[in-house]
Amino acid sequence: MKQLNVIFLPHPVKVSMFNPWGMDVVKAVSRNHNMHVLDYDKPLAPQFEGMDAVIDHGGSAGTREMVDAATDARLWQILGTGFDHFDLDYWKTTGIPVANCPGAFSAVALAETAMMFILMLTRRYPEARTLLDEGELYEPMGLELEGQQLGIIGFGASGIELARRAMPFGMKIAAIDIREVSDGERQEFGLSFVGTPDDLEKVVAESDILSLHLHLNSETHHIIDARMLGLMKPTAYIINVARGALIDEQALTKALLDGRLGGAGIDAYSQEPPDLSSPFFKLPNVIATPHTAGVTDGTSRKRAQCAADNVDRVAAGLEPLYRIDLE
Repeated sequence: MKQLNVIFLPHPVKVSMFNPWGMDVVKAVSRNHNMHVLDYDKPLAPQFEGMDAVIDHGGSAGTREMVDAATDARLWQILGTGFDHFDLDYWKTTGIPVANCPGAFSAVALAETAMMFILMLTRRYPEARTLLDEGELYEPMGLELEGQQLGIIGFGASGIELARRAMPFGMKIAAIDIREVSDGERQEFGLSFVGTPDDLEKVVAESDILSLHLHLNSETHHIIDARMLGLMKPTAYIINVARGALIDEQALTKALLDGRLGGAGIDAYSQEPPDLSSPFFKLPNVIATPHTAGVTDGTSRKRAQCAADNVDRVAAGLEPLYRIDLE
């Protein structure tokens, strides 16, 4: 296998994110190739000369100036799943193959966060902590998960991992996906119901906890809108560890303020960073995290290895996996 020249683009603002994301990439790729790290304080164009592959932190680091300078590149690898903020149309004009690290590489982390939200919401953690700070004990009353209906919208990698973790709690699990879920999967994860997007309203209405695990596109944008929220039980909880714009956030905030929903666990937002002055973030039945569901040591290592494997494939004359420029 030929040794390639590879350059990693760190996050352009958050220098602290180089550890572990950048370090894991350098470690994984440098086993077989010449690894370089972009220095934003130096002229950009010369640093891309002779670079066979570019690894872009999250797709947010790359600029048109960079891709125009990367005339020798045979791979532009995004170290992340989503590419909402990546100028894919422009990259397509360059002819450089663009790949991402799809959901399987962060699925465990997302599922663990969703499970954390479920436990914290049903045990009413914010209220419990406030009461403890006030010296009050034995309240609030929590909700046991056994027998509760969990609706998983999007039964891909992270949805499957959530089902794997919810099963031991005795939850009843319903799943919606555009693909056909196999009989083996139904049995393995104890699915009580499997449906298509046509069954979305049914699962939304019947779920005690609804968890979203979808890609964001024109069809899924605001898939949970005011009408869908109106179908949910007033005691139900909604979880989003995927993409913020899957939910109409204004409608969600209104439903919570009006007492028409049990609570929400949210990790991703339509606008990032979100407007923290919104009453949403002051509600006692909301658990909110700063888009960290996938931010784990395991995700970092897995994505780094995904990128390294794709560089190896290009070096061997093979097509890179997970291309997004062909969709």
